[in-house]
Amino acid sequence: MKIILASSSPYRKSLLKRIDLPFECHSPDIDETPHSGESAQALTMRLSRQKAERLKQAYPEHLIIASDQSAQLSKTLLGKPGSEQKAIEQLMSCSGQSVTFYTGLCLLNTQTNNCQVDTVTYTVHFRHLSQQEIENYIRKEKPLDCAGSFKCEGLGISLFSKMEGDDPNSLIGLPLIKLTNMLIKEGINPLLTN
Repeated sequence: MKIILASSSPYRKSLLKRIDLPFECHSPDIDETPHSGESAQALTMRLSRQKAERLKQAYPEHLIIASDQSAQLSKTLLGKPGSEQKAIEQLMSCSGQSVTFYTGLCLLNTQTNNCQVDTVTYTVHFRHLSQQEIENYIRKEKPLDCAGSFKCEGLGISLFSKMEGDDPNSLIGLPLIKLTNMLIKEGINPLLTN
């Protein structure tokens, strides 16, 4: 069965390549605005499912992988900063704090209509950071398209005192351990394919 990654994210594409299965990418166009009072976990599950469902008609005999991520500092959702100033503000507010990332994952078999949806959580604990450290980090790595304003797979790792969770890939945007288990339930084991 062919696999579609419902994303244009270079980070998710790079992660999915790790499990050595052929796939194509197609980015769905959906409204990602949170609903009033919607929790970060509910938001990521809803959006990952919507992304997969959006591609269902175009790919009627495929496995569609969709993912969405949100970051939460206390009760505040942290989105993609989009600008250097917003990234500085986000990281200043995260300094000395813990941020929990919720990565929603959906695997939709469009042939059988079987849909697996889950959320993987991962928490990062930030060191107390100076404004100079934050500004230098943002200038060097330009994490303006990343929820929480950092890339943990690069220099962003130096922002933390500790990381907690079952799958560090979820922090980058695609929980590969959970995805592998979902794929196995659909009869695709990356270790048993040619």
